[in-house]
Amino acid sequence: MNTIIGTYECKVDAKGRLMIPSALKKQLAPQDGFVLKRSVFQPCLELYPMTEWNLMMQKINKLNRFVKKNNDFIRRFTAGVKVVEVDDLGRLLIPKDLVGFSKISKDIVLSSAVNIVEIWDKDLYEKAIAGDDDEFANLAEDVMGNSNDDSDGIS
Repeated sequence: MNTIIGTYECKVDAKGRLMIPSALKKQLAPQDGFVLKRSVFQPCLELYPMTEWNLMMQKINKLNRFVKKNNDFIRRFTAGVKVVEVDDLGRLLIPKDLVGFSKISKDIVLSSAVNIVEIWDKDLYEKAIAGDDDEFANLAEDVMGNSNDDSDGIS
């Protein structure tokens, strides 16, 4: 698993194309394409390098499709999934249905999410990360506070 680092602001043209910032492009290369999909929890898109998508599909393929909730999950998780490529000019085309889902206008944010990239409308991204610092501190403690696996005690 490769860790992707950074948050980048850029623009989408009228056709839904975005220029991948060079610092991000270097982290994503070389790849055999990408998968673009709707986020499960947020009104944004998720860009999976093909290697990461294949790892996710290995996990999903272990689900028993004769269990209704598994089958329903697979259908919803893969709804709107598109294979996309970066063209020779370094642009990525966001399909119209995914532009609509994510409410992407002109200004967008590409934000690293460990091993994938989230693609946000800039205003929605700002709302998603805005909030009370104490609220985030409590969330961090709930999520990471009991995680002592191989810990060196350094935060």
